[in-house]
Amino acid sequence: MLFLMFRIGADRYVLDVDQIEQVLPLMAAKEVPGAPYGVVGVINYHGDPVPLVDLSQMATGTPSTPVMSTRIILVRYPMPEGEPVRLALCAERAIEAIKREPADFVATGLEAGTPAFLGPVAADEQGLIQWVKAQALLTDEIREILFRHAGAPV
Repeated sequence: MLFLMFRIGADRYVLDVDQIEQVLPLMAAKEVPGAPYGVVGVINYHGDPVPLVDLSQMATGTPSTPVMSTRIILVRYPMPEGEPVRLALCAERAIEAIKREPADFVATGLEAGTPAFLGPVAADEQGLIQWVKAQALLTDEIREILFRHAGAPV
């Protein structure tokens, strides 16, 4: 299975590439006053507004550093009912793809106290890599706020 690796601080994380529509360079987002925590605004993707979530801010409270390797990952976010919608994720050092078997990832034993989007981990010579489950990034309440009007499929 192919994954896109990125960093939050010094730690490595991956997203399943089957959920990814495109990886974009970092671009300015339109701020949305009163947006839920972690939602830094919306980007313009071919004329369509797409909510932008900063993965670093969501996980650690510290916004992603705007450097050359910081990317916007456009994912197909599954909706409970209906077609997927686009969700943009800001991530640092999102420049490497890796192949791993899903069975390589195992539970951390700390799932009960961690955010739902943090999945199992796999080990390699550099340490642990954690699988981020894009479908679990948003709470029901935040999903309703961001996609209340979403009726058009991706």
